[in-house]
Amino acid sequence: MSIKDPQAAGLAAFAALIADETRAACLLALLDGRAWTAGELARHAGVAASTVSEHLGKLVAGGLLAQERQGRHRYVRLASTEVAQLVEDLAARVDAGAKARPRGLREAGAGSAMARGRTCYDHFAGRLGIALTDAFTSRGLLRQDAGFALTDAGLAWFDAAGIALDRGGRRPLARGCLDWTERRPHLAGVAGAALCRHALAAGWCVRIGSARAVKVTDEGERAFCDLLGVESGILR
Repeated sequence: MSIKDPQAAGLAAFAALIADETRAACLLALLDGRAWTAGELARHAGVAASTVSEHLGKLVAGGLLAQERQGRHRYVRLASTEVAQLVEDLAARVDAGAKARPRGLREAGAGSAMARGRTCYDHFAGRLGIALTDAFTSRGLLRQDAGFALTDAGLAWFDAAGIALDRGGRRPLARGCLDWTERRPHLAGVAGAALCRHALAAGWCVRIGSARAVKVTDEGERAFCDLLGVESGILR
């Protein structure tokens, strides 16, 4: 008589939460780090509002989403940075060759913008994220030889740039996050989130529409060049 692993049923149930295209689309959309309404997610996923509400209920009950109400509206967001990391890591392991071809110029343009630069929950990804990560590494601000770690010079760089780092929490200061378009790790963790937050607040980068795509502004090109030596052509 075989003895069942007590974790097997729980793991299967957890995996089933993501093993639905509509729920997966909602999770990927919420990687932009913002809270969305059910109606916004329904339009994004191309399903009825009643359908997406049922899916969101399952994701909230399963601990993948958190919800809050403001007046008549219910907003949902990813429950934690750990959930965001899980979704991004799974997306990075999807075979790039198996992805469907874009159905038109608009979809192709959106995909190109996402590959150029986007937010991965609360940090930069795409070619922008890789360019910044490479710049940190080449200038001795970040080490990648044994995982991701800020050097003393890296910590001093954040202080000099006026970008505060929360060093009191359990989240690592620097963490490598596998980029699903570039197939290389970009900077995540406290440092990645702080850089992204500062860049958006300072107008170095702006969001494009309701998607996760971001665009580097002229001011951002100058800032990244002055602070990290990133050539402007890499960011376009």
